[in-house]
Amino acid sequence: MPAVKLSFGALVAQSFGFVFANLGLFFHLVTIPWIASLAIRLLGSTMPRDSLMPMLIEKAVDIVPTVMFMVAWHRVVLLGPHRVDRLPGLGWSPREMAFLIHLIKIGGFTFLLLAAFVLTLGSIDPEMLAAGAAADPEVARKQALAAPIGAGFTVSIVLALRVSYGLAATSVDEPFSPRLSWVHSRGNAWTIIGVLFLVFFASALATTTATLVVLGLARGVLGAGESAALITWTAAILVSYGGTAVAATAQALIFRNLLGWREGAPMRAIEQR
Repeated sequence: MPAVKLSFGALVAQSFGFVFANLGLFFHLVTIPWIASLAIRLLGSTMPRDSLMPMLIEKAVDIVPTVMFMVAWHRVVLLGPHRVDRLPGLGWSPREMAFLIHLIKIGGFTFLLLAAFVLTLGSIDPEMLAAGAAADPEVARKQALAAPIGAGFTVSIVLALRVSYGLAATSVDEPFSPRLSWVHSRGNAWTIIGVLFLVFFASALATTTATLVVLGLARGVLGAGESAALITWTAAILVSYGGTAVAATAQALIFRNLLGWREGAPMRAIEQR
C-alpha cells in the first residue's frame, strides 16, 4: 500500500476551487504570458496552413510564456502569492530554465511522436473523407505507417501525465526528475493520470466552446474579418490559460500530498521509501 492514498474527487474539487477562489490573482499573473501567446498566435497565422507543421512550431514557441506562467502558479499554490519573485513574463531565470528542461524530459518524446505522426500522415484532402470517395492507395499507405506512431503517441501521453506532477518540485527549486515522479506515484498512478486527463480534457472542451461562441458573436457583430478572429483568439487563449492554471494546481497538490512537502522540511515520502 502507498504511504499516501490520493483522492480523485478531492483533487479535482480542490484544483478547480483554488483557481476560482483566486481569479483576481490569475488575471494578474497571466497578463503578460497571455499577451505573448496572442502575439505568437498572430505571427503563426501568417504562416502557410497547408499542413499541421506550422501549428506544431507555433505550439513549441508558445511553451516559453506557458512555462513562465506555470512556474509562478505552482509557487502560488505551494508557497503563497507573496512568493512569486516577479510578474511572469518580465524575466527568465535559472528556475524557468530548469522547469523547461524538466518539461522536455517529460513531454519531449511525446512532441516528437506527434511531429512524426503529422509528417507521416501529411495533409489530407477533405474531399477524400466524403462518403463514397474512392480510396487513395497513397493515403492508405500513409495511414498504415502513421498508425503505430499514433499508438505510441497515446501511450506516451499516459506516461507523461503520470510523472508531470514533478514539475511542481522544480518550481520550488527542489531537485526532482521523471524517475522520482514515477517511483513516488506507485499506488496512485491511475488517480494522477485520471485527474490530469480530466483537467486537460475539460480545458480543451472549454477552449473549444469559448472559441465557437465568441467567434459566432464576433462575426455577428463585426463580420468575418480579422477583428473577429483576433477577439476569438484572445478569448480562447485566456480560457486555455485558465485550464493550465487548474492543471498546475492539481500537479502542485499531488506533489505536496504525495511527498508531504513543506518548505524547509524533509520530504516524508523520500524518507519512507
